[in-house]
Amino acid sequence: MSEIPFGRLHARRLREMYRSAGWPCCDGIEIELLAAGLLERVRSAEGHETLRVSDAGIARIADTLGTNRAVMTSHEALVEQVAREMTRAGRVAWRGLMLRARVGGATPEDPARWCMAKPDVFSIRNTSVEAYAHPIVHEIKVRRADLLADLKKPDKRAAYLDLGGECWYVLGCDARGKPIARAEEIPAECGVLIAQEGRLTVERAAQHRELERLPFQVWLALAKAQPVPGFDEEAQGLLNGEE
Repeated sequence: MSEIPFGRLHARRLREMYRSAGWPCCDGIEIELLAAGLLERVRSAEGHETLRVSDAGIARIADTLGTNRAVMTSHEALVEQVAREMTRAGRVAWRGLMLRARVGGATPEDPARWCMAKPDVFSIRNTSVEAYAHPIVHEIKVRRADLLADLKKPDKRAAYLDLGGECWYVLGCDARGKPIARAEEIPAECGVLIAQEGRLTVERAAQHRELERLPFQVWLALAKAQPVPGFDEEAQGLLNGEE
């Protein structure tokens, strides 16, 4: 018998089954989980059959939670690094903002649509002139599978391009220290930054487009959100012993 696969859909179904009353879905994912011994069938006195997560399934859930936590930690660390780099460059940065964006239809004749976008880092210049705000979106990826899934969502990318004058993908490295993707794999309209050995290196510059002004709903979202603390020059002077 060939090895039973276990992917993200299997892990999600296990967690859902653990939280549910155990009514079966009777699909392929469920069959594979039963065959792997991660789910087990339970028959009530009335003859109704439900499913429950086995001890092996509980252990597998714990393993996947630990893996997800480690990935999220590395993702959050890289998000923080990019946001800090933006503030050091004299920009005001936000993490995880929910912003309303406008994307085009499937064809030029179709009307534009509105959608919600959540870039990992959104930043603007620290300026009092609206035309000089130069908004930039950074999307951070630390796992190749997540990146490939993201690249299959053109509407998400179109939303980021609508929000920012530039859109960058920031790519982490795998366990061997190699970038999770090459610049050629990223759409040409997006820039590519490689995070390696604590540094951010420009692999390919982003295509820049001028934005005369940010939409009002974006300004409103920025006003409601807390930006990343910026680089404090006065505090740095005190650290250097300057009066």
